[in-house]
Amino acid sequence: MTANASRNHPAEVDGGAERLLSATARDLPPGRHQFHKERLMAQIHDLQQTESTATAPAQERRRRFPRPVIALPLTAAALAAAVVAGLTLSGSGGNGVQDYGPALTTSLGVASSKGVPQLLDQISLAAAKSSSSRPDVRPGQYIYIRSESADTYVRHVGDTASLASHPLHTRQIWKSPDGTKGWLIDPAVNDSPEGETLSLPDEQGNTPEPTLNGPSYDYLTQLTTDPDQLLAKIYKETKGQGNSPDQEAFTTIGDLLGESYPPAELYPALFKAAEKIPGVVVVDDSTDAVGRHGVAVARLDETSGEREEWIFDKKTHVFLGERTVQVRKNSGDDALITPGTILFTSAVMERSVVDGIRQTPSAKS
Repeated sequence: MTANASRNHPAEVDGGAERLLSATARDLPPGRHQFHKERLMAQIHDLQQTESTATAPAQERRRRFPRPVIALPLTAAALAAAVVAGLTLSGSGGNGVQDYGPALTTSLGVASSKGVPQLLDQISLAAAKSSSSRPDVRPGQYIYIRSESADTYVRHVGDTASLASHPLHTRQIWKSPDGTKGWLIDPAVNDSPEGETLSLPDEQGNTPEPTLNGPSYDYLTQLTTDPDQLLAKIYKETKGQGNSPDQEAFTTIGDLLGESYPPAELYPALFKAAEKIPGVVVVDDSTDAVGRHGVAVARLDETSGEREEWIFDKKTHVFLGERTVQVRKNSGDDALITPGTILFTSAVMERSVVDGIRQTPSAKS
């Protein structure tokens, strides 16, 4: 998500910003903490540099942030809070994903606007079929998702910027249907191999209300399944976020595909809603984090030059995973991220309902 360019001085840290980051940082997607730390530090420097150029276009004063699982509407004050509060956003401190690898790269599949409605109709039908056999989630149960992920980011050491990556690693997450209880095991996030609690309230005693960018299963069951109304709600709730309303709507739906448990009637409606977003294309060949090839539904962020791809099996149209790929060269430090760089990649390996926190499907009673 794009950080808002604010003229607040970085020293002007308010408690709300600090609480926001504390509540959200632990639930970032795999391998994102080091990326965001480096970006946060760079943005604070940029905001100091641009303090005297407030008349420049707002878009020119913004830096790009790949999407976290939940929205981070980061202002300058919130950025400073991350540093002043000493939040550990690094994934390189004794947690099993310590080595900085080379940038992840790929060949870019061919994108076309032809066939988008037909493909999304097929995906929607497959989603309806697969979700019809999914059990509802009862109180006391947990949604379990296991995925494999990796990412590439710009790493700053002093005044030197370079590309680095976190290697492929396993992420496991458990969430109660009301979203108030959970557990996360992710070596790119957790210092302990045992993981950490996601249960609410957080350290500051806050219990955030669920939203589209931070949904609970119970919240998703209350959403409309009418594609037009659903898309209208997405646009309304995410207004002012991201680089454009259309890109933010596309990203919001993509987040729900990757790490949530959409109810049976909502799941196909998400794809029908996506069909109505301008700029959606089909990519003929894409690969998820574990090397499974598929066809992708994608959209190019014209501001960042990144293409977000949702990857599906070419025959069954089952969702495999997602990735974000750079397709256009940028300037500044971002020029290091050349076309073909994989900024983020994931593969969903297991999605199920279990009877206890930290229980896996194989151990389900």
